[in-house]
Amino acid sequence: MKKPLCIVLLIANSLVLLGMLWPEGAPPFAATVNLVTLAANVVAFAGLLRAPAHRQP
Repeated sequence: MKKPLCIVLLIANSLVLLGMLWPEGAPPFAATVNLVTLAANVVAFAGLLRAPAHRQP
């Protein structure tokens, strides 16, 4: 998987976790961020499962 995509997913998942740990501080668009992060994770994991395995010589 591409490194920038992993960094974006890591940041998005961190925001979701922060919203779960501190719900009073969550912005009004937190539900949208949660759904977009969930969809992005599903797409990324599906891409990992579909990617051909790298064979080492």
